[in-house]
Amino acid sequence: MSPAPLSEADRRLLLRLLELPTAGLLETGPGAAPPRLREAQDAYARAAAALGFAAVHHAAPDPARVDRADVPLAVREAAAENPGFLAAEPSLVLRLGPPRPRAATAMFNVHLDTVSGWEPPRFDGESFHGRGAVDAKGPAVALLAGVRAALRAEPSIGTGSGIGVLIQAVAGEEGGAMGTFGTRPLVEQGHVGRLNLFCEPTGLRYLPRSTAAMTARVRVAGRDSVDDRPGGGHNATVLLGFLAQHLAASLAERAGETEPVCVAGLCTGTRHNRVYGSGDLLLNLPYAGTEAGRRLGAAVAAALDGGLDAFAARFAQAPGFALTAAEARQVTHLEWLKSGLPTLDCRDPWMHRLLGERAGLALWPPDEQAFTCDAVWMDGVPGTAAAVLGPGDLAANNAHADGEFARLAELEGFAEAVARVLTAFAREYRPDPRACAPPAPPSRTGDRSA
Repeated sequence: MSPAPLSEADRRLLLRLLELPTAGLLETGPGAAPPRLREAQDAYARAAAALGFAAVHHAAPDPARVDRADVPLAVREAAAENPGFLAAEPSLVLRLGPPRPRAATAMFNVHLDTVSGWEPPRFDGESFHGRGAVDAKGPAVALLAGVRAALRAEPSIGTGSGIGVLIQAVAGEEGGAMGTFGTRPLVEQGHVGRLNLFCEPTGLRYLPRSTAAMTARVRVAGRDSVDDRPGGGHNATVLLGFLAQHLAASLAERAGETEPVCVAGLCTGTRHNRVYGSGDLLLNLPYAGTEAGRRLGAAVAAALDGGLDAFAARFAQAPGFALTAAEARQVTHLEWLKSGLPTLDCRDPWMHRLLGERAGLALWPPDEQAFTCDAVWMDGVPGTAAAVLGPGDLAANNAHADGEFARLAELEGFAEAVARVLTAFAREYRPDPRACAPPAPPSRTGDRSA
């Protein structure tokens, strides 16, 4: 396979995308300016048009698609409280050539939203710097370079007799949205292929798995008290602090689970001279399979039950905390802010043969922990195979953090990998001779060699 360098136009496009603030509203919070996602998607679509891509969808989802129990509560609340929430975060689908059967289509998913924060974009001759450089604006641009190289190697791509290519350039991957208003509606509308690759940093190893996560909130809703009479109310700070330690120890010891539990935020109040009767403790709970998720949910409930018993025994006779100990069960509640999400574990022999043997990609080690991304929405979709593939490393490239960067060599390596995958798929594909001949492809405009 010939090299797949990023052209000067590609580099300018990436710097332009890095310049545009595209952190979603779940990241930036109430009152923040809307993300400039549509502007970024328009710039991306114009660049893709030079290769022959056309936009077949560019819109926000119907609000009904997020009014579901398995949509994270934060998404449902944001959509209900802010009429402009969904409209500010559309998703784009681009198609190369005429419509093709699912069996003759490769789909690439890349998210153009980022976590909050912005840094001045720059290219220092070796690396691109800025929010989204590696997660995932850099991979989005490198994807186009890879398609361009594949078209040079295999001209049948994007024609009525070869394979087609779809690109989903989505919103709603970050901020805990879990793709529920970006990727998921597009998958449900059928914008998928036989092969579906999600562009996230994997060090160019293809990862056929994706975990999911649940978010639990332990909420104490009791009565405040003044500092002169601390026993006159419910001390949510002491109760939740005790439960945080108990849950951390209990869940770390659960048998048969390997995914780490994150005991996360705890908030009751900030003042020194009052007893706060209400507060929240958050837990983030990744899991690798649906059954593991069910076990983990049951383990959280059991651990909380044991923690309340232990707190009552420990503080029943302690001055200032007797009321909290006596009524801990009455004022403490477990709520699930996010649950019921699928996971991905694709074992399709065809995909493993295509990516490993024919495209020459390395497999993510089976004993290395996977991570969560929008690829979970491909679980159970008929006639499809899915994996995660991208340049760089989430930690080593400072994704989600200050100083995020992507090396030019990493991006060009990803572009070459994309070209190898598409070329291998195109040369393997043989249309069913019994099928009706597809319509003649429309004439293309634009220069594929740009």
